[in-house]
Amino acid sequence: QVQLAESGGGLVQPGGSLTLSCKASGSNFLVYEMGWHRQAPGKQRELVAVISRNSSTKYADSLKGRFAISRDLAADTVYLRMNSLKPEDTAVYYCHADLIVGGRPGASWGQGTQVTVSS
Repeated sequence: QVQLAESGGGLVQPGGSLTLSCKASGSNFLVYEMGWHRQAPGKQRELVAVISRNSSTKYADSLKGRFAISRDLAADTVYLRMNSLKPEDTAVYYCHADLIVGGRPGASWGQGTQVTVSS
C-alpha cells in the first residue's frame, strides 16, 4: 500500500497564499502522475492541477496564473502553491497519485486538507 500524506492547509485571508504538500510513502512503488483535486461544500470534486514525472503540468483553466504545482521526484512529494486566494477557493484539497506498486498499476488518494479563505 502507498499512502499520501497532505499538509499545509489552514485559514488564510483573501489575497493571501498557502503552499500544500503531499508525500507518498510505502514500499516497492513508483509514482507517475501526481496531482491535486478539491471539493467545496455542496459541489463535486474538481481537478486543480496535475504534474507528470517529466514535470509537464496541467491546470484547471480558472486557476491558471494563481496556482502552481511542482514536485520533488526524489522525495515523492508534490506541492501546490496557491496565490491570491479567494473565498471561492475554500475547499478540501486532495492529493492524488498514479502509481506502479509491486509491478502493478494503481492509484492512491490522500485524506484531504482543509483550506479556508475568509476574513
